[in-house]
Amino acid sequence: MKSKHSVLAMQIHAALFAAAVGLSPVAMAQESDKAKQDDQQLERITVTAQKRVQSTQEVPISVATLGGEKFDAIFAGGDDIQALAVKVPGLYAESSNGRAAPRFYIRGLGNTDFDLAASQPVSIIMDDVVMENVILKSFPLFDMEAVEVIRGPQGTLFGRNTTAGIIKFNTAKPRQDFDAYTKLSVGNLGTMNFEGAAGGGLSDTLSARVSVLSQNRDDYIDNSFKKEKDVMGGFDEKAGRVQFLYESGDIEALLNVHGRKLDGTSSVFRANVFDKGSSGLNGNYDRDTVSYNDGGNNFQKYDNFGASLKLDIDLSGGMTFTSITAQENADGKGKGDIDGGTEAGPGFIPFQAVTEDQLKDLEQFTQEFRLASDTASDVDWQVGAYYFDSSFGVTSVDGFFGATTVYHENTSWALFGQSTYNLTDRWDVTAGVRYTYDEKGFTVGDQNVDGFALVIGAAQIQKYAPVDVDDDEISWELATNYRVTDNYSVFGRLAHGFRAQSIQGRDLAFEGNPSVADSETIDSVEFGAKADLLGNTLRLNGAVFYYNINDIQLSAIGGASQGNALLNADKGTGYGFEVDADWRVTSNLTLGGGFSYNDTELKDANLLVATCGSGACTPTDKLNAQGRAFVDGNPFPQAPKTILTFNGRYDFPVPTGEIYIYGDVAFQGETNLFLYEAKEFAVDDNQEAGLRIGYMNYDGNYEVALFGRNITDEDNVKGAIDFNNNTGFVNEPRIIGVEFKKNFF
Repeated sequence: MKSKHSVLAMQIHAALFAAAVGLSPVAMAQESDKAKQDDQQLERITVTAQKRVQSTQEVPISVATLGGEKFDAIFAGGDDIQALAVKVPGLYAESSNGRAAPRFYIRGLGNTDFDLAASQPVSIIMDDVVMENVILKSFPLFDMEAVEVIRGPQGTLFGRNTTAGIIKFNTAKPRQDFDAYTKLSVGNLGTMNFEGAAGGGLSDTLSARVSVLSQNRDDYIDNSFKKEKDVMGGFDEKAGRVQFLYESGDIEALLNVHGRKLDGTSSVFRANVFDKGSSGLNGNYDRDTVSYNDGGNNFQKYDNFGASLKLDIDLSGGMTFTSITAQENADGKGKGDIDGGTEAGPGFIPFQAVTEDQLKDLEQFTQEFRLASDTASDVDWQVGAYYFDSSFGVTSVDGFFGATTVYHENTSWALFGQSTYNLTDRWDVTAGVRYTYDEKGFTVGDQNVDGFALVIGAAQIQKYAPVDVDDDEISWELATNYRVTDNYSVFGRLAHGFRAQSIQGRDLAFEGNPSVADSETIDSVEFGAKADLLGNTLRLNGAVFYYNINDIQLSAIGGASQGNALLNADKGTGYGFEVDADWRVTSNLTLGGGFSYNDTELKDANLLVATCGSGACTPTDKLNAQGRAFVDGNPFPQAPKTILTFNGRYDFPVPTGEIYIYGDVAFQGETNLFLYEAKEFAVDDNQEAGLRIGYMNYDGNYEVALFGRNITDEDNVKGAIDFNNNTGFVNEPRIIGVEFKKNFF
C-alpha cells in the first residue's frame, strides 16, 4: 500500500506536469465539466414549417416535432398513423374506418365526417405533397426523417383546408454516402413488422434510396354468433418507396415513387356497450368477442399509388426556383356490421344495419411553382402558384336500400407570397398573403341497385340535379419573432385562413338529399415563447392562442336516419395553450413531454341537431318539441379539453454500447363525441403507456429491444354510433414484443 506521503508526492508531480503543458488542476476540472455539459446539450432541431429550413426556435409558429427514438417507440407495435393521437400536445386522431380514413384534430378543430369524401381542416403533407382525400391521409409511415405538427391556420403557404394546422411528414432522402438498415419486430397476436431501407450513390450525380414496410397482425376477435374464432381485428399492409436524387451544378431533382396495399379490418363496432344514463364501457364489452350476423367480418381493402417530382434550380441573382409535380391514385372498399350485433343482442337492437363503402378511381394531381430568395440579406421572400385537381367516385351499399354511387370533382388554384424582414439582428417580421379559388362539382350515378327497399316499394330511384359550388378567399398572416437573448425568444402571430366549401352525398344512400356547407373562415391570434435554458439542456416552448371561426363547417352524424349531413354554425371559438418540453437532466437521463388545454364552443342560438335515433341515450342539451337538441354553447366534437404527454429515457453505458429504458405515457381529458351532449357519449381520463428496454451495440451497429404498447391494456372509447343502439369502438389492444434493428454504413 502507498503511504500518505507517496500519494501526496504523486499529486504534486501531476500538478507540476499539468503546469508544464499549460494546464492547471482547476483548468482540467473545468474542461472535464465542460465536456460533460456539452454531452448533455440538446440537439438543434430544424423544421420546414415555412418551406425553408429553419431552427424551431426561430420560427414564429407553434411547432412540435417527433422523430428518432420517440417516433420508433410509438410505432413499434405496428400501429397506423392514428398512433400520433395525444402523443403531441394539441393533436388528436381517430377513425371509424379502421386503418383507413383517419380524422385529425388540432387545438380542438377537426371534422367527424366518416364518409370517403370528407373534407378536413387538418392538412396532411407528405414529402411536400398534400394528401387531400381521407384514404391518402392514411398512407403508412416508414423510413421517416421527421414529423412536424404545425398548429394554427397555415393558409398562406399551404392553402385552403388548413384552418386547424398541418402535419408534415418528411421521409429519409437519398444521399451519396451508402447507408441502410433493417428492422424486424414480432409480438403477441401474431404481430410481425418489417421495415428496411438502403441508399447510396449510383454515380457522381445520381443517388437512390429504396424503402419497404410490411405490417401484419393475425385476426384475434371471435364472432360468437357464427361460432367463428379469430376472424377479424388483424391486418396485412405492405408499402414501398423508391427515390432518385439527381444533383449536378445548380440543378437538383428528386423523383419519389410510392405505393401501398392494405388488407385488414375496418373498425370493430360493439353493440350496446354503454348503459343508458352513464358513460364508460359496460358488461357487454369484450375486446376479443363480438356477435355479428353480417358485415363480412368488417373487411377493408385499399390500394394507393403515387409519384412526385421535385425540381430545385439555383438561379443567378440569389434565387431558387422550385417545381413540385405530383400524382396520387387510390381505390378500395370496406364493410361493416354497423349495429354491432344481432337481433338477439347484446342488448336491444331495433333493426339490422350493414353498409359497404367503395372508393372508385381516385385521381389527384397537384402542381406547385415557387421562386425564393437565397441570399444572406435582411429580406427573405418567396412567391408561388399552386394548382390542385381531384376526382373520384364513392359507392355506398346499404343492406336495405341498396347501392348509390356519387362522383366528386374538385379544382383549385392559388397565388401566394411571403416575406421575412430582419428589422435588427434579433427582431424580424413575417408577412404573407394567398389568393385561392376553389370549385367543387357533384353528380349522382347509379342508385338503389338490387336494393330490398326498392323491391318492396319502400324506396324509389330518384333524379338529382348536379351540384356545383365555388368560392374564393384571401388568406394572410402577420408574425414577428424577437430574440431576447441568444437562447430565448418571443413571438406573436395573426392569421386568417379558410376551409373551402364542401359537398356531402352520403345521405342519398338512404333516400336523402345531398348537403352543402359554405366556406368557413378563421381568424387566429397567438403569442408564444421559446427558450433553451440551463446551458442548452432544457428546451421549453409554449404558446397561448385564441381563434374565431365564421360559418364553421360541421357534420351532423347519426339520428334516426343514420344521417351524415353537412351544416354551418354561425360561429365557433377556441382558446387555450400548449407547452412542449425536453430536458437532458444528465448525460444519461432525458425527460420530455407537454401539456395542452383547449376550450372550444359552438355559437349559434338556432342550431338544432338530431340526437340518438335509438332513444337509448340521455341528452343533456335543451330539446325542442321534436326532440332535436340545441347545441349552442357545446364544445366541438372529438375535441379533447386537455392532453398530457410524458416520456423519459435512461441509459446505462457498458463497454460495448449502452442499455437503456424508455417509457412514455399519454392522457386524454374530457372529450365529447357528438355535436349534442349526452351522458353516454362523453369520455374522460383515457390513457395509454408504452415501455421499451433495449441494448445498443456501437461496434456492431445493432439494437435489440423488448417493447410494449398500451402496456396496461387500457380499453379506451374512441367513438360511438348512436342511430340504432349505443354502439362504440375502442383503441388498439396491448402489444408486447421484441425488435431487432441493424444499421449498415
